[in-house]
Amino acid sequence: MTAKIMNYFQVKELGSTVRREILAGFTTFISMAYILFVNPDVLGASGMDKGAVFTATALASAFGSILMGVLARYPIATAPALGINAFFAYSVCIGMHIPWQTALAGVFVASLIFILITILKLREKIIDAIPNDLKHAISGGIGLFVAFLGLSQGGIITANKSTLVGLGSFSTPTTWLTIFGLVITAVLMVRRVPGGIFIGMALTTILGLFTGMIKAPGAIISAAPSLKPTFLVALKHVGDINTLQLWVVVLTFLLVTFFDTAGTLVGLATQAGFMKDNKMPRVGKALASDSTAMLAGSLLGTSPVGAFVESSAGIAVGGRTGLTSISTGIFFLFALLFSPLLAVVTSQVTAPALIIVGVLMAQNLKHIAWDKLEIAIPAFLIVLGMPLTYSISDGIGLGFIMYPITMLAAKRGKEVSPMMYALFFVFIAFMWILNID
Repeated sequence: MTAKIMNYFQVKELGSTVRREILAGFTTFISMAYILFVNPDVLGASGMDKGAVFTATALASAFGSILMGVLARYPIATAPALGINAFFAYSVCIGMHIPWQTALAGVFVASLIFILITILKLREKIIDAIPNDLKHAISGGIGLFVAFLGLSQGGIITANKSTLVGLGSFSTPTTWLTIFGLVITAVLMVRRVPGGIFIGMALTTILGLFTGMIKAPGAIISAAPSLKPTFLVALKHVGDINTLQLWVVVLTFLLVTFFDTAGTLVGLATQAGFMKDNKMPRVGKALASDSTAMLAGSLLGTSPVGAFVESSAGIAVGGRTGLTSISTGIFFLFALLFSPLLAVVTSQVTAPALIIVGVLMAQNLKHIAWDKLEIAIPAFLIVLGMPLTYSISDGIGLGFIMYPITMLAAKRGKEVSPMMYALFFVFIAFMWILNID
């Protein structure tokens, strides 16, 4: 049985071991476990039951991650995406005064469309049509975005009214916890210590507990909150999607999730070395997995689910097969019972890991033809756009809009595929819809 599993996931062929895959899965889980607490807090602003959202988040993340591992065999975990959950709560429910039940139905309808265009292989064709240089830009841009998340969550970078962002306060003890984690993890990685990122997180946690900066959990085991307040609510309100405004909401859910997930998949596949001839093997199965996870999430009661960029932490540890994401999914199931223990994994613990992962992903930028401005300009906009707009899809949009323009200016318009020209117009409409007052 073990031999069959090893063969199916090609563990040896990809230079990995079962132990390393499980460690990578745990590292990915630890890096993204914050979503279990952040998502209920964000969606709770719309009136949703936070306990139910916690359980829905864990189950949707587990289902999507395990499905990705079994079907697509990639070390890429899924979970409710940040950004789109804020759009759900603050823009749709609070800003447009749309009940959360109707918004959840919008996610359900968007997921059905998602599955349809996946079956038609439209998503796969779009990913294959992206030029190699821009794929490297997406990967590097996600690296900067992930590092910016880590710097922000760790308190090293904070908001500043005068300069937008600036250095955080070094009088804050928890900021020094992040700095300790970053230094120790950097040393371990430079020394090429196996599992350096995970060891760094563990040592940071221990220091936090020892110094009192991280509170010891009051309990170990806790029953999972009831799913009843949100379970299958989306189905009961599909009929509410009957106005132009609500169809615009559905379209936004669809487009943001589409390009966030596509960009994340390409970036992670590039980081792990899966890309072959500018194509991602088994991309159809990966896309089918995340679109199905989005459907399941809407039925359970959460905002759109997609490939999670924090999977890069597990890949950096050495995860190369579906066993990594399956392990992550199983840890999410365990989290339902051991939720009090997750409180010790603070943002200061995960921040150093995200910063180091950002460095690793940024290495893909060396493959971009920076000496050709028609390539360099759109690639630069993608790379810089992701952290500055705090959105993977917005960063991709900036670059994809500029790419046909610069290629035409360089008299290389014939090298631009019809799909990239089509995406030029799609992203112009996408930006207009998202930013219209």
